Amino acid sequence: MLKHTVEAKRLYKSAAWRRCRESYIAKIHGLCERCGEPGKIVHHKTHIDSENINDPMITLNHNNLEYLCQTCHNREHHEKYSPVRYGMAFDNDGNLINLEG
Repeated sequence: MLKHTVEAKRLYKSAAWRRCRESYIAKIHGLCERCGEPGKIVHHKTHIDSENINDPMITLNHNNLEYLCQTCHNREHHEKYSPVRYGMAFDNDGNLINLEG
């Protein structure tokens, strides 16, 4: 599972992030922007790191956000770098499942 830095945890608990997140979800009507299913995660297109965590043009800018369902978010973060062994995957709720039985 992805672990956030102390700074990222602080950002995601901030009132500014909560307002930004809520307004973005409302703007795109709560659906995953890739598949149209109900969304779950506001994803930063430019990933947040120690260099840009304090830049509101990265962290709070609607142009850098994308609302994704759990499956599309997992694909974004794990398709290139599979975190699980062959025959395993994540379900729509993010739970690890065995595809072979």
